[in-house]
Amino acid sequence: MQNITKRIFRPVAAVAFLLAACHSPGGTHRSLPCAGGRLAGDPPLHAQVFRHAAVAADHVIASEAGAEILRRGGNAVDAAVAVSFALAVVRPESCGIGGGGFMIVHLKDDPRHGTMTTAINYRETCPGGIDGEFYTRPGNDHPDAPTHGGMAVATPGTVAGLVYALEKYGTMDLGAVMAPAIRAARDGFPADRHMVAAARDTARWIEKDPARRAARFGFVWNRLCGGGKLAEGDRIALPELAETLELISRRGSGAFYFGAIAQAIAASVRADGGPLSMADLASYRVTETEPLTAMFAGRRFHLMPPPSSGGLAIAQTLGILERAAPDLAATSPRDPGAIHTTVEALKHAFADRAMWLGDPVFVPIPMERLLSEGSLSRAAARIDPAGTLPLDRYGTSPNAPPEASEDGGTSHFSVIDARGNAVACTETVNLGFGSMLAVEGMGFVLNNQMDDFLTRPGEPNAFGLTQSARNLPSPGKRPLSSMSPTVVIDGSTGEVVLVAGASGGPRIITATLQAALNTLSRGMSAEEASREPRFHTQWSPDVLWLEPSLATPEVAEELARRRHVLSDKAPSAACQVILRRSGLLEAACDPRKGGSPAGY
Repeated sequence: MQNITKRIFRPVAAVAFLLAACHSPGGTHRSLPCAGGRLAGDPPLHAQVFRHAAVAADHVIASEAGAEILRRGGNAVDAAVAVSFALAVVRPESCGIGGGGFMIVHLKDDPRHGTMTTAINYRETCPGGIDGEFYTRPGNDHPDAPTHGGMAVATPGTVAGLVYALEKYGTMDLGAVMAPAIRAARDGFPADRHMVAAARDTARWIEKDPARRAARFGFVWNRLCGGGKLAEGDRIALPELAETLELISRRGSGAFYFGAIAQAIAASVRADGGPLSMADLASYRVTETEPLTAMFAGRRFHLMPPPSSGGLAIAQTLGILERAAPDLAATSPRDPGAIHTTVEALKHAFADRAMWLGDPVFVPIPMERLLSEGSLSRAAARIDPAGTLPLDRYGTSPNAPPEASEDGGTSHFSVIDARGNAVACTETVNLGFGSMLAVEGMGFVLNNQMDDFLTRPGEPNAFGLTQSARNLPSPGKRPLSSMSPTVVIDGSTGEVVLVAGASGGPRIITATLQAALNTLSRGMSAEEASREPRFHTQWSPDVLWLEPSLATPEVAEELARRRHVLSDKAPSAACQVILRRSGLLEAACDPRKGGSPAGY
């Protein structure tokens, strides 16, 4: 039974709190008198321009945490670790130390490592007590088992990944970069629009069963959802989480995977019927590998390899578009023909994703074949300008199983420092507030990443979609993900020109792709690209989602004529972008989710 401490909510002015959290000048748009570069009463800007260094996270407190570290001389990795720990406090609906993630790191002329780019994988892993038949056995077959409570929890990787990245590629000590997060947890922060919306969605689910409200998910209900009444500006303080973070800051990742925190995690999961054990936590390992790379329009894209599906999908789509639509740069992103061609290219990539991808440690993935000249050219040649194809004509194999969807509770941030180093990082607890199971006395919730596996063959996951048997759970295995952190390097200058990524399930892939195309190919600013209405397709179901402002009668009629089944009901992804242009850094936080960039 979880110990529920007293609810701490005090209505305050969000702007006043943000002003108190500010520490130095903001963007170069205008000269502002306050210490944080903002005028009293101003709402946070979702896009700003900086001369030297920038952070774009989906919460202003997290962006400021990273900027604080950059201003103190830290590099992009130091700032990224500060941002992530801050997000663990202010975005519990999206990410946190109970989850996992992917990080692309690019270093330029680093004293220890030279110029290099690497991919760090701290995705959650399947506990030792779960196999491919676990969720079909009597007692484990409740519909909520893969999504809520102890059976949904995979072994968290965030703390291990952040400490690994800092120790290998950072320049500051752990206590220094964690200080902003600890401060935010202890002092409290105002609930913003996104958190309130997530809390209301969660409250509706909890209210369906009184047992969820108190016995199982009381911390989420009382402390993070305000007893179902959370309002924008309500202040949330998490002193237990502050103490947990302080312990990690002093003792490193060992404090999380061994000792009191690990004991509390295992006990909380076991008390709710899950199999996660101290042994699972002690055996967790971060992996590091070469990023997946793709050349497009003279620029090198550094992408996350599997078990991320996003990197491969973006690489395939860019390769197909380069062959099928060489004049894409001259088209409007709202042109029905351009949308149709891009959608058809994406369908090939998503069909291959469903058929071939999983954790490469457990299943072979034909990466070279999927990215070969022959595969890309054949896919490009199959794009029919007049209309869509039957579903079994997409991808490199007929009759592939329907596509999986995941990562609804996710956060992405981008960092570029004054030295030219960059980090793209995407982290998640999967669905909103993860499993909704809190670690007793520690102030954080655990992920429900097990639903990213194929938990029940032939049955849909939480998004109503089925998955490939390559993605069945197995001890130590990492589930397939759509997270797509991306760093783009100019082929001639070697400078980072774009850092991007998104949150929003499979929409992560399409949003990141569109942000890259709109900035690098079509010449949009970061702000314009963040505001531009988007479309989404994922091959199956055979639906093309259009954001309402994109679904004009002219566009909808033309796409319908090309046999697309249209919908404007899909929730949107949120993309965080930093674009280098004309010697300046344009940083934009997607207005769909909120947040404000920071830098100097």
